[in-house]
This record gives sequence, structure tokens and C-alpha cells, in this order.
Amino acid sequence: MTEQPHKIRVVVAKPGLDGHDRGAKVIARALRDSGMEVIYTGLRQTPKQIVHTVIQEDADCLCVSILSGAHNHLFPEIMKLLRENEVSDVLVLGGGIIPPEDVPGLKQIGVSEIFGPGTATFDTVRYIREHVQPRA
Repeated sequence: MTEQPHKIRVVVAKPGLDGHDRGAKVIARALRDSGMEVIYTGLRQTPKQIVHTVIQEDADCLCVSILSGAHNHLFPEIMKLLRENEVSDVLVLGGGIIPPEDVPGLKQIGVSEIFGPGTATFDTVRYIREHVQPRA
């Protein structure tokens, strides 16, 4: 019996009061169609709920979509909670409306990459495939 290769597990999350989830659903569908296992949290999740989902689902990657302008509050809180819960092996990506001048600060706290509006979905898929550490 041959062992099936590990499917990359991705949590797609929409934190805060942002009610616009079209982009998150587009990326979730693209990741699913590329063979990844996708868990979509739905709207208006707290950082604590998002981190709980990452842990419960044994995720390889967390994609956070923020359009509300609260990225400089929400990402630090998510990253802090991941550290507090000793989650260090999850690739964290951001997407949405994030000004270029805010990207270096987000990367400094551990967000691996930010994908803005107009990013081709295959670029995100490729990035995840290249950066997620394979599991044994």
C-alpha cells in the first residue's frame, strides 16, 4: 500500500469587522483547486479564534485577508498568539488592502509575504508550495 503525499492544509481567515470576503473566497477556491486542503473561517473572526483554528486544523499555512485597514493591529495580535501557543511552523501570509509602506513592519513580525489586489492566484499557490515545509 502506497502512502498518500501530505496535502498542504491552509486556513483562510477574515479577522475583524471587515465584511468583504470575495477575495478570500477566490483564493480559497484557487488553493483548493490546486490540490490543497482549505479551511475557511468565515467572516469577523477574532485573532484568538483564528489561531485556535490553525491549531485545531493542524494547518501548514495561514492566509489572512484584511481590507479594513486594521492590519497593523490584527497581524501583531495573531503573530503574538501563534508564538504564545508555540506555533512556529505555520507559514503566515497576508492579502488585501495593505499599503506598501506597512509591508516591511509586517514581515519583521513574522508575516512571510503580502499579496495585494490583482495578484494572480497561481502566484500565491506557487509561493505556498515553495515555502511550506514538507511533513514526514
